[in-house]
Amino acid sequence: MSETPAQAEAVFGARLPLAEAYHESLATYGSTRGFIGPREVDRLWDRHILNCAVIGEVMEHGARVADVGSGAGLPGIPLAIARPDLDITLIEPLLKRSVYLQEVVDALGLPNVTVIRGRAEEKQVREALDGGVDIVTSRAVAPLGKLAGWSLPLVRRGGEMIAMKGSSVAEELERDAALIRKAGGGRASISTVGDAHLAEPTTIIRVPRVH
Repeated sequence: MSETPAQAEAVFGARLPLAEAYHESLATYGSTRGFIGPREVDRLWDRHILNCAVIGEVMEHGARVADVGSGAGLPGIPLAIARPDLDITLIEPLLKRSVYLQEVVDALGLPNVTVIRGRAEEKQVREALDGGVDIVTSRAVAPLGKLAGWSLPLVRRGGEMIAMKGSSVAEELERDAALIRKAGGGRASISTVGDAHLAEPTTIIRVPRVH
């Protein structure tokens, strides 16, 4: 199992043991249950845990955050560990993944995290978020236009969608601009986070909800 990289302490501080416990869970239970591919186990810190945690750099203190299509808890769990001030809801439609998420939340003792089994577009999920959250985040869930259609309705007016994306995000934005506007999105911005800690900073796109 890979050693904890030096930058993990800079990102997680005193809560590093929780991040290490999550890493161990992903490398064992997450891998054997098929949530993490076997080739990803040695790259969990850099490609999954640290690059998710740093998106908290652009989130205000105490924000309500929903993680759409949380899967094995990325980015929501690393974010919750790095930023215990955030109120985070993990939204995951698949039973076996939502069960795993609750197991992780209970094992790590994360009182700022709630798990909801469902899809972002379902009425029950929207009702559970009670008027909308400040931020909806996601990682590798869907093309940008479809993602905006799922995410922005969960955001209060004035809040935003913050999605982790790859190097082709500018092309996605150009292609899906009309769908983003239709979903209530305003002018999008593309930037990186984690520049001070990561060899490969995380690319994000931020889309405010304007109507």
